[in-house]
Amino acid sequence: MAIRSLFANLKRHKVQLEPLTTSAWRFITSSVSEMKPLSKSYINIIKDEDIGSYILRMKSPRRSAATLIENWVNSGHRVNVSELRSISRRLLKFKRYKHALEILTWMETQNGTRMSATDHAIRLELIIKVRNITEAEEYLDSISNSASRKVACLPLLHGYVKERAIDKAEALMKRLSGFGLIVNPHPFNEMMKLYMATSQYDKVPLVIMQMKLNKIPRNVLSYNLWMDACAKSTGVSSVEMVYQEMLSDKNAEVGWSSLCSLANAYIKAGLGSKALLALKHAEKKLSTCNRLGYFFLITLYASLNDKKGVLRLWEASKAIGGRIPCASYICVLSCLVKLGDLIEAKRIFLEWESNCRNYDIRVSNVLLGAYMRLGLIKEAETLHTHTLSRGGCPNYKTWEILMEGWVKSNNMDKALDAMEKGFSMLNHCDWRPPHVTLLAITEYLEKHGNIEDANQYLRVIHRFGLSSLPSYKSLLRMHLNAQKPAFDILKMMEKDKIEMDDEASTLVQAFNL
Repeated sequence: MAIRSLFANLKRHKVQLEPLTTSAWRFITSSVSEMKPLSKSYINIIKDEDIGSYILRMKSPRRSAATLIENWVNSGHRVNVSELRSISRRLLKFKRYKHALEILTWMETQNGTRMSATDHAIRLELIIKVRNITEAEEYLDSISNSASRKVACLPLLHGYVKERAIDKAEALMKRLSGFGLIVNPHPFNEMMKLYMATSQYDKVPLVIMQMKLNKIPRNVLSYNLWMDACAKSTGVSSVEMVYQEMLSDKNAEVGWSSLCSLANAYIKAGLGSKALLALKHAEKKLSTCNRLGYFFLITLYASLNDKKGVLRLWEASKAIGGRIPCASYICVLSCLVKLGDLIEAKRIFLEWESNCRNYDIRVSNVLLGAYMRLGLIKEAETLHTHTLSRGGCPNYKTWEILMEGWVKSNNMDKALDAMEKGFSMLNHCDWRPPHVTLLAITEYLEKHGNIEDANQYLRVIHRFGLSSLPSYKSLLRMHLNAQKPAFDILKMMEKDKIEMDDEASTLVQAFNL
C-alpha cells in the first residue's frame, strides 16, 4: 500500500518532519533578511552609473541597500537626499519594504540629513512591515520633532488595527485627539474596521457619534462600515436609516459599494426582492473603466441564486478594456459552482484557458473541487491530468481536493499519494490537511486491519503535529486486538499532550501497563 512508502519518501525529500511553529517561521524569515556586504566586483560596476538604478535592480533581500549606498559614498560619489527619498518611495510601491527601510534608516543616521514628517511616518510604517509593532513604538518615542511624531502616529494606528490590538488603538486615538490631529475620517474609519474585525459592532455607532461631535465629515467608507455594523447588530431597519442619512449628506456620494452594503443587509434579513432592487440600482453606478465593483455584484447575485444576474455582470465586465485577472475568473467560477451550473463554469474555464499566459492552478482548482465534491471522480482526474499537460503546477490546495475526493471514494492509495505530495510542499507553506480526512484514512486502516500501515501512518501525522485522540484510540484498538504492546503509542500521546477520555483510559488499562 502507498502508506509503506510515504514515510520513506518524505525522509528522502528532506521534508521538515516537525510541527511548523510560529517561532520556526520567524527564524526562516529573519535568516533571509540578514545583511551581507557587497563583493568588490559588484561595487566596481556602479562607478559610472546612478545609485538608483542599481538599488532598484538589486532584487535579492539578502543584499543591503544601506551597504550599497555606503560603498557608493566611500568611492567618492555624492548622494542626494531627494533622490534617496524617490528611490525609497519606488521600492515601497514595488513592495520591497526591507530595502526601502534600509535607505530611510541610512538617511536618518547621517549628520546633516533632515528627515521630514512624511519620512518618519513612512519609516515607522516600514518598521511594522519588516520588523514588528514593538520596534515601531520604540521608534515613535525616539522621534524628537513633535510634528513628525504626530504624523507618525497614523501608520502606528493602522498597525494596531491590523494586529487587532484594541486597547493600544483606543489609547492612541485619545493621544491623537489630544494633539488635535484628527481632522479627517480616516482614523475613525480605522477604528470602525477594528471593531468590525473583532465583532464589537455596538462600538461602531459610538465612533460615528464621536465624529459628529467633533464635526468630522463622514465619507463613503464611514457609511459603509456603519451600515455593515447595523446589519450585524440592530437589524435591517437601522441600516435603512443610515442609508437615508447618507443620501442627505453632501460629503458622501452613494455609489455601488454603499448599495452593495444595503443589498447584503437585505439578503441577510431574507428580503430578496429589496436586495435585487438595490443591486439593480448599483449596476447603474458601476464604472466603465474598472471591474472591481462588478465582482462584488456577481457575488451578491449568486447569494440570491440569480444566475442571470451573475452572467449579465460577467459579460458586462468583459467589455472593460485590459486583461481580465485570474481573480475575476476565480470569482465567477466559484459563483457558478455555487449555483450548480458546471456546464457554464466549464465554458468560462475553457475561455480563461485559451487566453491565459501563465497557467494559474487556482483557477482550475475551483472546477476540480466542484467535481470531487459531487463525486465526479473521473471528470476530476481527467481535469487534473489536463492541467498537468498544460503546465499547471499543483499547489497544496490541489492535493487537498484530490485527497478528500479519493478518500470519499475509498481510493486510499491515491489519497495517500496526494497526501505525500501535499506534505512535500510544507517547506513552502503552512498547509494542514483537514482533520476529517486524516481520520477517515485512520478508520479505513483499522477496518481493514492493516496494523503495520496504521503504525507508519500515525507516525507520519504525529511528526507533523496532526495526530488526534480518535486516531490514537484507533491504533490502540488495533494493537489490543493483535495483542501487541502499545508503549510507543503512549509515548507519542504524551508528547502530543493528548487528554484521554473514558474510552482511551479503558483501552490503556486493558494493556495491563
